[in-house]
Amino acid sequence: MAKKEVYDESSIHVLEGLEAVRVRPGMYIGSTSRKGLNHLIYEIVDNAVDEHLAGYCTHIDVTLKADGSCEVSDNGRGVPVGMHEKGMPAERLVYTTLHAGGKFDNNAYKTSGGLHGVGSSVVNALSTDMDVIIKRDGYIHHDHFKRGVPTEKLVNGLLPTLGKTKETGTTVRFTPDPEIFEVTKFSATEVKSRLHETAYLNPGLTIVFRDERQEPAEEITYHEPEGIVGFVRDINRKEETVTEPILIEGEDEGIQVQIALQYVNEFHETILGYCNNIYNADGGTHITGFKTAFTTVMNGYARELGILKEKDQNFTGPDIRNGMTAIVAIKHPDPRFEGQTKTKLDNPDASRVVAKIVSEEAPHYFDRNLDALKAILECAEKSAKIRRSAEKAKSNLLTKQKFSFDTNGKLANCISRDASKCEIFIVEGDSAGGSAKTARDRNYQAILPIRGKILNVEKASIDKVLANAEIKTMITAFGCGFSEGYGNDFDITKLRYDKIIIMADADVDGAHIGTLLLTLFYRYMPELIYDGHVYIAMPPLYKVVPAKGEGEYLYDDKALELYRKKHKNEKFTLQRYKGLGEMDPQQLWETTLDPKTRRLRRIEIGNPGFSSDITEILMGTDVPPRKEFIYEHARDAELDV
Repeated sequence: MAKKEVYDESSIHVLEGLEAVRVRPGMYIGSTSRKGLNHLIYEIVDNAVDEHLAGYCTHIDVTLKADGSCEVSDNGRGVPVGMHEKGMPAERLVYTTLHAGGKFDNNAYKTSGGLHGVGSSVVNALSTDMDVIIKRDGYIHHDHFKRGVPTEKLVNGLLPTLGKTKETGTTVRFTPDPEIFEVTKFSATEVKSRLHETAYLNPGLTIVFRDERQEPAEEITYHEPEGIVGFVRDINRKEETVTEPILIEGEDEGIQVQIALQYVNEFHETILGYCNNIYNADGGTHITGFKTAFTTVMNGYARELGILKEKDQNFTGPDIRNGMTAIVAIKHPDPRFEGQTKTKLDNPDASRVVAKIVSEEAPHYFDRNLDALKAILECAEKSAKIRRSAEKAKSNLLTKQKFSFDTNGKLANCISRDASKCEIFIVEGDSAGGSAKTARDRNYQAILPIRGKILNVEKASIDKVLANAEIKTMITAFGCGFSEGYGNDFDITKLRYDKIIIMADADVDGAHIGTLLLTLFYRYMPELIYDGHVYIAMPPLYKVVPAKGEGEYLYDDKALELYRKKHKNEKFTLQRYKGLGEMDPQQLWETTLDPKTRRLRRIEIGNPGFSSDITEILMGTDVPPRKEFIYEHARDAELDV
């Protein structure tokens, strides 16, 4: 009989200091991938931005150092260094204690974007080294930490000083811990995008980015006096615009609201939400308030101008927003978010205030700018007509053409109908598909083979997308529909599988197939990615079988090189897998299908504007920007040789 687990007072563990952060880093920064790694920079930058919002900081420097560290410096007031009532310098309390900081006191910061006293200490806990230099009260103060533990000796209970100065500000330099993060190389492209975004949201702030990891060092200055109006203009710089940028702003109940929007001659919608300078990837109440009020205002004008007759139905929200690019940025004194990394705003008063300001201020603009009003309503009218036509096309293609649940025999479905436990593997080729069908656990694993490379949806019209046999098969198999520029019938609650796993060969063709699939999901089913349902399987490249002992799978050339170094004097047989079809079912199960041993890479989206631009560059029809991007990022590529 199995031994029962004991659950008593001895089972309760208390993690002291910053130990909890190191044990569960994902709770604080979202993940330990490159996205979480870059998040460390954003936390320190956000603290400096909070100083700017308080009226004390005008300049921030962000430098990626050649040794892999990052340095963030500002000219704010400097973190307080005096003795705190807790018996240590206030600075040390900030960098070593969770929930310690000036953001709990509305006298210090009316609005803030950092992790409310968590950010600085979390970065410290997840770094091998952190160096802090504070210019304040006429002196340069210094502190140093290793994995969150202070190493600098205090002088009479206070921080040591390095000299005198008339300047003020804080400089933090930290090195991410390789014991925590999957990768420790910051992504300059993503950091630059975030810093530029921050400059747009703070028109009085200058941010200088330097990358000293390359020769010559790269340096860019971000200063955007137009604010979010310039942000919208920049997003639409390659589009044919229908209106000039429109600014709606106001303040109520202590909440400041700024909305910039512009229409382009493309039927898609881009709305980015920010609260206290923090991007809210999943939107929230401020976005809901904006959408609801703007739809009401526009439908009112449509009836007033006779565009909608008495018997006509109102335009839908997507009808009115098709062609819209909008930035909704609010400053809230007490924001509440779903999740530690602030992906969704949850304040009911934000919806109410944003809706009120839009309802009052939008008519003030449109009453004086009838050309812009009519242009927007023409877009809505055209969108409604296309939506009705598209609905008929969808009906013909996806409803009248009846697919059985096994999608004409292509899908080898699983037995379970519990979506939370089921997963579907999209496999290229009949050979790999056959092996996968044999190897899988048919209770919860479905296999969907596709033939070759699917349509590049970035270059195709909606009718061609819907007519593509492979795409229709996937839409039917997933069960949740799809969304596009003429409406949205996507319903994530109808998704039949918790995991959608792209299983392609570990070569150039396999990477291309994966990219085409991700482009399809991003453009037509983005919620699959946003909600964390899309994965890429990581099959091994090699299997080594030593003369004595058991074989071992190696997943890349670096692993092979390391194996050879460790087994210099040993003989072994090396097998390279050129494709999944070369594996027998048992090998495929062990390496790619078995949840206990497989490796999966979950796909995440950071800044949607940045992601959309990259997708357009890499998958669109314009060749020169693609070449330029490839040349610029060639140094980051990992070559399979």
